[in-house]
Amino acid sequence: MSLSFWLLVLAFISVSSSTNPGVKVRLTEKGLEYGRQLGMVSIQQKLKTIKIPDISGKQSVKGIGKVQYSLSNMQIVNVGLPKSAVDPVLGTGIRLSIGDAFLTLQGDWRVKYLRIVKDSGSFDLNVNGITISTSIAIKSDETGRPAVSSVSCAATVASAHIKFHHGASWLYNLFSNFIDKSLRNTLQKQMCPLVADAVSDINPYLKTLNVIAKVDQYAEIEYSMVSSPTVSNSSIDLGLKGEFYNVGKHQEAPFSPTAFSLPPQVNNMLYIGVSAYTADTAAFAYNKAGALSLYITDDMIPQSSPIRLNTRTFGTFIPQIAKLYPGLMMKLLLETDKAPIITFGSNNMTIQASGVVTAYAIQPNGTLSPLFALNVATSVSAKVSVSGTRLAGAVTLNKMDLTLRTSYVGEFQVRTLDSVLQMVVKAVVIPKLNVKLAQGYPLPTIGKMKLVNTQVEVLKDYMLIGTDVQFTG
Repeated sequence: MSLSFWLLVLAFISVSSSTNPGVKVRLTEKGLEYGRQLGMVSIQQKLKTIKIPDISGKQSVKGIGKVQYSLSNMQIVNVGLPKSAVDPVLGTGIRLSIGDAFLTLQGDWRVKYLRIVKDSGSFDLNVNGITISTSIAIKSDETGRPAVSSVSCAATVASAHIKFHHGASWLYNLFSNFIDKSLRNTLQKQMCPLVADAVSDINPYLKTLNVIAKVDQYAEIEYSMVSSPTVSNSSIDLGLKGEFYNVGKHQEAPFSPTAFSLPPQVNNMLYIGVSAYTADTAAFAYNKAGALSLYITDDMIPQSSPIRLNTRTFGTFIPQIAKLYPGLMMKLLLETDKAPIITFGSNNMTIQASGVVTAYAIQPNGTLSPLFALNVATSVSAKVSVSGTRLAGAVTLNKMDLTLRTSYVGEFQVRTLDSVLQMVVKAVVIPKLNVKLAQGYPLPTIGKMKLVNTQVEVLKDYMLIGTDVQFTG
């Protein structure tokens, strides 16, 4: 991939507002250095494509007179970029500088002099002291994705030395200084356009940026930029929207993100801060989509469990159920009554959810007879991890409180059902939830980007992902 890594951080720079981001991204000096290495490979390949047109003309040579000459079939055979640097430009973007670069050309020469004497041979051209400096800017394209361009560039060639071989090469060497200057000017004029092309080649990769990343059939997450980048001498910070929506329905959540700051860590190339706001918008979107509900039937209970979803088992705790609905299977409907609340603390992530569990007896004809409804308040602890380029998680139950909402079978003591329903939640609900959480949701990525050496740390009000990056194509 061409310059894409260290331009990735600029990939979100398209709009400016005062909205707090839900997700922050920081590119460190280590990340810029990796991007520089990738960029030099691309620019080196571009410089190898320099096309030099055939040169011909006449030159007066003392003692010989007019000499007709031509240089043709000139090709770059080697390009060296021993020194280069990528530096943040305060408040704007990045500057790429290349110094002490060199290249070697080979070609053919022909000559005619004294009207009848013709000769030919080959030549080598060594070009040294090449310097290139370019500033790179970002704008938003019509799709809201970024597009990059080289806004300024300067290139100089310190020296070019040509050496002719074979035949009357001695004759060419008599006016090689004239040819050196002509070739040096030709090369110098082509370098900035080629660097600009290398920058423009990033745009097809930037179009792969997952500004809208689909999670599943219920939700997608938006990673558009919400403010201008903060560029310091050692890093570039970006603020991304980081909000979940229902697929195809971008309704804003009824709450706003609060400000948070990334810690001054530098061990990884990239740091991604995901706020509790982003997690809360996920809960809001899934709740609104009706995805946070579950019918629980007896076949979902482990076979080894003595607790079964039938009126006989529940009749042990509520005798009226066995008397009114003898020998029937049961079904539970668990649904949230509002979006869960996610809290990030130091090394601790908790999710609080409230809802209703309704128990039904299943009649022989399949109709459902309601038995009771309980208010449920649960608290779970969550652990998060990165799998590929997705943020995944798993939860464990901390506690569950039950209160009676409605009874269709008369009065009963709710606490008698505590152990039964906790078993159901631990054996059925938590495993199903963890299967879903293990699938994760996509982090902001571009192209064939791979995250390596990744760590996740939960801090107050946000989680911090530190990672290095590799591009595989």
